[in-house]
Amino acid sequence: MTEQRFGEWVGVRRHGHVAELVLDRPKAMNAVSSEMARSIAAACAELAGNTSARAVVLTSTHERAFCVGADLKERNSFSDAELLRQRPLARSAYTGVLELPMPTIAAVHGYALGGGFELALSCDIIVADPTAVVGLPEVSVGVLPGGGGTQLLPRRVGAARAAELIFTARRVGADEALALGLVDQLAPEGADRAEALELAGRIAANSPVGLRAAKRALRLGHGLDLRTGLEVEDAAWRTVAFSGDRAEGVAAFNEKRTPDWPGE
Repeated sequence: MTEQRFGEWVGVRRHGHVAELVLDRPKAMNAVSSEMARSIAAACAELAGNTSARAVVLTSTHERAFCVGADLKERNSFSDAELLRQRPLARSAYTGVLELPMPTIAAVHGYALGGGFELALSCDIIVADPTAVVGLPEVSVGVLPGGGGTQLLPRRVGAARAAELIFTARRVGADEALALGLVDQLAPEGADRAEALELAGRIAANSPVGLRAAKRALRLGHGLDLRTGLEVEDAAWRTVAFSGDRAEGVAAFNEKRTPDWPGE
C-alpha cells in the first residue's frame, strides 16, 4: 500500500484499483479548515483524472470522529470579506468529492456533523458503525448546511424528513440513521473502514467504463421525468456500447473467465 499526501491533513492510499481518500487531521477531529478544504479538492482532482482508480473510499484516521464539519475556530477569526473569499474554497472540497466520476463510499464512525456529514452525503454509499452520530446542526450556529446538505439530504430521505432534520439541528445515532436512510449499511464497531474497502473491492472488480457511465446516468437522471431519464440512460449506454470494456466483458462471459478490463 502506498500513500500520497496532499498538504498536511489529507492522504490517498492505493489498494489495487481502490483508492482510499483519508481525512487525517486528528487534533481537530478533521474539522475542515481552508487548508484542509484545499487539500481535499486537490486530492479529488488527482483522483478524478486517475483511470486506474475504479472506486474511492472516504475514511478518517480519528478514532472518535469521521469529521466534525467546518473549522469554526478559524471561521470565528474571519471578517465578512474573508468569509466571502473563503466560500469558493470551502465549496471546492464538497464538490470535489461529489463530482468524482467513479463510485464512492464513505466509512463513518463517531461524529459526522455539518460539513462532515455533507462529505459523506457527497458519496454514493455510506457505511457506518454503531458509534456513528450524524446530523446537520448548522442552523444552531446561525447558518445553514452549505456543503450540499439542503440538496443532498432530501434526495436521500425526502423533503419533509430532511426539513425536520435540518430545522431541528438534531443529531442522529447509528440505528436511527440506518432506519431513516441517512446511512446505507451498518458494520460492526470499528469495522466501517474494512467493510467499506471490501465493498469497494467488489465494485472495482467490474468494468471501470461501465461503472463511470452508470454513475453518470444515476446522477444526471435523478429527479427527471421518466422519459427524459431514459434518454440520459441511453446517452450513457452509447458511451459504453462500443468500448473495449464491453467487448472484453462479453468475451470473458462466453469464455467463462475473469475479465481483464482495458478501461476504455
